[in-house]
Amino acid sequence: MKILFDTERLIITAAAESEIPEIIALEEHPDNRNYLWIGTYEEHKAEITDPNHILCVFKEKATSKIIGYALIRLHPSSHVLELRRIAIDKKGSGYGTEIMKSLFEYAFKTLNINRFWLDVYPDNHIGIKLYEKLGMHKDGILRQNYLSDRGYLDQIIYSILRSEYDSKQDN
Repeated sequence: MKILFDTERLIITAAAESEIPEIIALEEHPDNRNYLWIGTYEEHKAEITDPNHILCVFKEKATSKIIGYALIRLHPSSHVLELRRIAIDKKGSGYGTEIMKSLFEYAFKTLNINRFWLDVYPDNHIGIKLYEKLGMHKDGILRQNYLSDRGYLDQIIYSILRSEYDSKQDN
């Protein structure tokens, strides 16, 4: 188990192949499935071995239970981190804020990233509220960019730059 970083209540580790079924269960959960793309076992296995991806799981310190995961794609030559997917099992407990703040710190301080970005569907009100609360910039909307079983979906792009992150840390 490779620990990437921890928070007050969580340990964030690189995912192991044995944890893929739990990751897929998080993706398929009714509270999550409309807001993210669901990967196959083989796709997640490939992400674990790809040096430009970090598939990580969030484990409660008290129980070691997986309560969420994230898929990160690194663009090393541009110093960019794309948060491709994130899902949390325990909604309304503050884990989203805790994890996102720690992901920012990991990206900017450990990975030396300049830009951290993600996309979110317009009906993911919880995610949008969180990203805006954390000071992410709404870059724009990719209209009808993704065809899902719900039809064509827009994707809103949010980002935060190292300079913006650093100035928030000074306050």
